[in-house]
Amino acid sequence: MPTLLHAENLVKSYVSGASTSEKTTVLQGITLSIEQGEILAIVGSSGAGKSTLLHLLGALDEPDTGSITITYQTPIQNGASETVIRHEYQQLDDNGLASLRNSMLGFIFQFHHLLPEFSALENAMMPALIAGISHVEARKKATQLLERVGLSHRLHNKPDALSGGEQQRIAFARAMMNDPVLVLADEPTGNLDATNSAMLLDLMKQFRSESGVTFVIVTHSSDIASGADRVIRLHEGRCI
Repeated sequence: MPTLLHAENLVKSYVSGASTSEKTTVLQGITLSIEQGEILAIVGSSGAGKSTLLHLLGALDEPDTGSITITYQTPIQNGASETVIRHEYQQLDDNGLASLRNSMLGFIFQFHHLLPEFSALENAMMPALIAGISHVEARKKATQLLERVGLSHRLHNKPDALSGGEQQRIAFARAMMNDPVLVLADEPTGNLDATNSAMLLDLMKQFRSESGVTFVIVTHSSDIASGADRVIRLHEGRCI
């Protein structure tokens, strides 16, 4: 499979004390490639830099040094020629990075980050509305996705009326709204039981098989890691 994303020599430090001269280096020259259509698990102890790496790959933060390039080859359909979409993160301004996140990336977090005042359907619709898709089309797509994840009976419930597993499935549907090529999941099963964790991994495999979506999962779960196509282990900011 072609390489979807390549990160080269990523270094990231944070100020760790009152003085700006005191810095902790979290990532120490990470280089990795992610294949289009794979499910990749990133594992390691707390503080190893897993979430920091995910935030850089998702254009939610910038590295001190290093580069990230995403290159997506569209599938050939109905005789149409292949199209290659390429973005170098370091060449994009804030608006360009925001557009990249909305159009090509999806995000799933441990604590869902659902908006409490909105229903399951409204939460799932948000990325499409931000992208300028009409309310009618966004509602139709969100309804279909929530049906796919087994929540057709929960469309109008707000998050506080839903279980943790149901909330995470809404977050999954939201991540898939704009047909991303890469979904980044940070401890997506951290608050779920074994049954709901297995359901979430199964959904990832279904969408990967059907539409070639690539998933990168930061996890402490050995079950999730064993279900991935490939595992990368971080230790003290380095791949080992």
